[in-house]
Amino acid sequence: MPTLFFDIDGTLIRTGGAGKAAMEAALRTAFGVSEIRDTISYSGRTDPDIGRDLLRVHDLDPTPANYERLRDAYLRHLGPCMNAIRGHVLPGIAELLERLRSANRRVGLLTGNIEAGARVKLDHFGLWNHFSFGGFGDGCHDRDDVARTALAAARAIHGEPLNDLWVIGDTPNDVKCARAIGAKCVAVATGWHSAAELAAANADLVLDDLSQFGRLPTNWFD
Repeated sequence: MPTLFFDIDGTLIRTGGAGKAAMEAALRTAFGVSEIRDTISYSGRTDPDIGRDLLRVHDLDPTPANYERLRDAYLRHLGPCMNAIRGHVLPGIAELLERLRSANRRVGLLTGNIEAGARVKLDHFGLWNHFSFGGFGDGCHDRDDVARTALAAARAIHGEPLNDLWVIGDTPNDVKCARAIGAKCVAVATGWHSAAELAAANADLVLDDLSQFGRLPTNWFD
């Protein structure tokens, strides 16, 4: 039976920039930053890694204490930002998750979001309860470590062996972290990377979006 690990941002949902807006609001309210320097990439990274870089580029010491201060402020702002900024569930996701639920498949998360932030985002769209385990960005700066955490969480629930592993994501980093746990990768061009970029990263399957059920492995549903 396959075990499926889904990324969140750009794969399941688009928040319209709510996560970024919440991080920037956190810099303002927690540290008094008046001018945001929009110089770092968020795509395919973990929240702690993003947070550390945000602190550095705003001339703040990226200590554990300062990161925790930023994280806590981010979580306070995330819900209001989700409500204020119009996001959406990506094409095919609602039907795909229902089909996987009906097939009783092992479905979890593999995301750079910290767990509390992931829950805020997915609860906003009514998707959180589709996932029974996950690997999250808490304490991780490297996406490969998130993948290892996700696999350990799956094994804790389902035992071993878990041989047919798939990561579903929208960035080259999703392909890379899939390889770190011996997984294959379905890459979808619904985030910031084109189908050509994802193919060049050696994804096993590249889709325009996840409404293309006919191209997914048949044993995901049988």
